[in-house]
Amino acid sequence: MPKFLIIRFSSIGDIVLTTAAIRCLKLQVPDAKVHFLCKNSMRSVTQSNPYIDKFHYLNDDLGLLIRELKKENFDKVIDLHKNFRSYRIRFALGRPVLSYRKLSVEKFLLTRFHVDRMPRRHIAERCLDAVQPLGVKDDGLGLDQFVDAGTSLIDNPLPRFTQSGYVAMVIGASYETKKLPLEKLRELCNLIDNPVVLVGGQEDQRIGEELAAGFPEKVWNACGAYTLQQSAVVVRDARLVISHDTGLQYMACAFQKPVLAIWGGTTPALQVEPWYGYGHADKHRNFQVEGLECQPCSNYGSAKCPRGHFRCMRNQDIQQIAKFANTWFNSGPWE
Repeated sequence: MPKFLIIRFSSIGDIVLTTAAIRCLKLQVPDAKVHFLCKNSMRSVTQSNPYIDKFHYLNDDLGLLIRELKKENFDKVIDLHKNFRSYRIRFALGRPVLSYRKLSVEKFLLTRFHVDRMPRRHIAERCLDAVQPLGVKDDGLGLDQFVDAGTSLIDNPLPRFTQSGYVAMVIGASYETKKLPLEKLRELCNLIDNPVVLVGGQEDQRIGEELAAGFPEKVWNACGAYTLQQSAVVVRDARLVISHDTGLQYMACAFQKPVLAIWGGTTPALQVEPWYGYGHADKHRNFQVEGLECQPCSNYGSAKCPRGHFRCMRNQDIQQIAKFANTWFNSGPWE
């Protein structure tokens, strides 16, 4: 009965992007026992995943974690993070290791010098490549996201005007260069013909309130109102999702929702665009300002535009995004 430890500490989106590899490993390797290690702060992302047999969580005490992991006697470690801590764990456990291609050099060349040496291989596919030596193949089913049993919005329901369907607009992101400015978000809300639910964390609550105040019968602010699992429910139940480069974008893909992805400091060239598995590329559209030689400017985004102009977001064609949103709301990209 082979036992595997998969390591991916964070973030929300990166963990969701490992789920195809987790599922295929569990279902295709006979009697596989799959353990998963992430940060304790990320436990809600995967804790309901039925393809994971046991969870391990990183807190502040890495030494204690390593001692606990040694007791498991893993057959192999699958490192889908590849940083200092994952290397420490690999060395301490002394077990055979499989890992994905992180492409640090290629991403450095792309973001610093805009020299594109990136392979045309999505990060989710590279996670699958890591377990290929075990005889695992991509089943084509895309990503997974599971909602905890009992998770609902009963205590804080969506407003009545959303009952016939709504657009989930994910306005948050981990860094400012991945977010549309407030005036652009306001323009987008104005041009969308259908109800909009704004999704984000506590840090997005103020902007969400400003946006919703201008459209009281069309836009509702859910930023900071829900847990991550409840926000996943909002995304799951939407007609379509508009999102910056952030974790809920990939949850939307896992729920097979059509996605309009808006790109700023990061771009699809980093091989992180919405991903659905085989045959579903038409379920999303990327919106990126063309002709900017400074884009992408970083792997993960940054606190401010390195050049000060922020054209990658300030020059976004909001009318085109709204046009797709209004069309797809009624017909869907698959019709």
